[in-house]
Amino acid sequence: MADTGAVKSEDTPFEGGPMDGRVLPVLLGPTGRPPKTYRIPVPDTAGGPPTVLVYRLVPRGHSRMGIQKGWKYEYAAEGEKGVGRMKWPWSKPDRPNDRPDDGPADTEG
Repeated sequence: MADTGAVKSEDTPFEGGPMDGRVLPVLLGPTGRPPKTYRIPVPDTAGGPPTVLVYRLVPRGHSRMGIQKGWKYEYAAEGEKGVGRMKWPWSKPDRPNDRPDDGPADTEG
């Protein structure tokens, strides 16, 4: 089998939550970009199921010329909700209450 070389990683800062201020090496994908979400399982001291900390990838900032400076992860306090799902304009809403109010739904006339 051919040697694929070393796996590339990038030191990526974390903001918010328990990992605030830490910088971890994160593996890069084939396009040279870190994953969209970073999940960190934290074991429960009582022996229960682990708590999962979720961080979302956001741009670190832009230069004066508009060039992106890199990536960072921001804490997603809501957890797994809404992470990893594409939201298309034609997608069905998650719950019936998410639909915009178009007025009364009276079909009898």
